[in-house]
Amino acid sequence: MRFATIHTWAGPRAALQLGDSFVDLHASEPNLPASVRQILEGGPEYLQVAQEVAERPDSMKYEAAKVKYYAPVHDPRKIVCIGLNYKDHAAESGAPIPKEPILFSKYPTALVGHGEPIVLPPVSQEVDYEAELVIIVGRRGRNIPATQAMDFVAGYTVGHDVSARDWQLKKDGKQWMVGKTFDTFAPAGPTLVTADEVANPHNLAIKLRLNGQTMQDSSTSQLIFGVPELIAYLSQVFTIEPGDLIYTGTPPGVGFAKKPPLFLKAGDVVEVEIEGLGVLRNPVVAG
Repeated sequence: MRFATIHTWAGPRAALQLGDSFVDLHASEPNLPASVRQILEGGPEYLQVAQEVAERPDSMKYEAAKVKYYAPVHDPRKIVCIGLNYKDHAAESGAPIPKEPILFSKYPTALVGHGEPIVLPPVSQEVDYEAELVIIVGRRGRNIPATQAMDFVAGYTVGHDVSARDWQLKKDGKQWMVGKTFDTFAPAGPTLVTADEVANPHNLAIKLRLNGQTMQDSSTSQLIFGVPELIAYLSQVFTIEPGDLIYTGTPPGVGFAKKPPLFLKAGDVVEVEIEGLGVLRNPVVAG
């Protein structure tokens, strides 16, 4: 299944893709929540009802080519991010391979959907791009063994960890979080692809194109810490909850590592593509 959160006259609505259409689940069945996060909280029963509702001939449909997107989960409780989690990116950055996941976070105000603009803040001159696979949590849990961790995954989406390098790397103490959580710095989408449709999240081609030119081209096989390890590690620290987003790190080819460095500018268009999950496309505008 492929879930999205789409713009409607009634506000953001959970939708399920059915061929060339998206079905507004709450409009079609008022007993279903209007939020993808709340549908995930309802567990397998809600997911089954969503599938049945989408297939009804009287369901409320929107043409997929015309919808405007929010992030697939537009109201997550947490956005957790992993740094230096690709072997080839760690080498590119001149950093040793981490022994444990490197964590930072973004605030929900950073979240935007497919097609929405990335806004360059006037206070940063070094805004960079990072293609990322995003895990979407499906079940609440704490202290989860790695052997059981995949049971807590609802699915995956395409993510973009936009990064103000001058704030991340040149401030006292290297302020990773503040450099990564400017408004609009967490594009995600277009859809949540459920875990049953992703045979192996650790063997997906991942690419980023800037104005049509490929800048990043790798595979999730390069991940240092995979999905089970990340969920097990994070759940030692805090309770993971349905709808939480986990950005899993980026492959090599980022702008600040190029010679000379390459940063985003107004008028750019960035596309992140992950095999089987789709293409996340965002224009870049001045703030």
